[in-house]
Amino acid sequence: MRTKIKISQRKVAVIGVGHVGSSIAYAIALKDVANEIVLIDSNYQKTVGEAKDIRHGLSSMGICDVRPGDFSDCVDCDLIIITAGRGRKAGESRLDLTAENIVIMKSVIDEVKKYYNGGVILIVANPVDILTYKVDRWMGLPNGMVFGSGCILDTSRFLRVISDHIGVSPGVVHGYIVGEHADEQVPIWSHVTVNGFPIAEYCKAMDILWNEEVKDSITSEIKEMGGHIIASKGRTQFGIATCVCKLADAILSQRPTIMSVSSLLMGENGIRDVAMSVPSVIGPAGVQQRIHENWSSEEYDRFFNAGRILKEVLLQV
Repeated sequence: MRTKIKISQRKVAVIGVGHVGSSIAYAIALKDVANEIVLIDSNYQKTVGEAKDIRHGLSSMGICDVRPGDFSDCVDCDLIIITAGRGRKAGESRLDLTAENIVIMKSVIDEVKKYYNGGVILIVANPVDILTYKVDRWMGLPNGMVFGSGCILDTSRFLRVISDHIGVSPGVVHGYIVGEHADEQVPIWSHVTVNGFPIAEYCKAMDILWNEEVKDSITSEIKEMGGHIIASKGRTQFGIATCVCKLADAILSQRPTIMSVSSLLMGENGIRDVAMSVPSVIGPAGVQQRIHENWSSEEYDRFFNAGRILKEVLLQV
């Protein structure tokens, strides 16, 4: 039975107030999703400055209050977002961060557990699938109460690139990327639609070039996009902040949505005991249900391979 969660205060803690954490807080505040956002970081003065910078522009935009805090403010949170950890540098893979960020995450969770009394925990740090698995095990909460941002940004990029190629709004393109939030991500081409039409059928009707070469080009572009952005500006922050804001809205406003996020799988799609992204219903209890789809045999093979690689990394750490 799924855990039933009552959202009481719409209180959010953001742990780790670097570029990603502060951008997430800013997005949630602008959207007026939360009543209260508490910023927590080892550099307390930075949380003071970030809180002031965000809240000073909100007087005419809603009721959300943003303030600095510490781990004791995790009490009574409906949502705890953890971005703590070193970011990826140009040329690094997300898995290059594994050992270092596991140590950082463990120290954060040790503090959270002292005050935690409920609420969803959302991991937004890399490697997100490994860290989500670890936090799920450390916290020992009902399945789905801990989940990671996973392939939500990859999926958003995927839909944007497809929409640019066929010349339509991203809002009418539907599809998902699943698996690992890294090199082993898997685009589910067999389920991509344009306003309900299979994309191959739509492109044929509109005389738009669509073949395996086009799909391979889009797949490569999505896989390399994060690295290109980091090489250009040193970080990614706004895309993931927008995506996390949508997750926060689903949780705090009790408006369930379906997104490709990472959580501990319990046999779905033939995988268990590893955190990976699949289309999931997100609501007040976090991942409330994972949706089983029928994929192509090639898509299943790539998904299983991603699971195997993640399990090998978990054995090493």
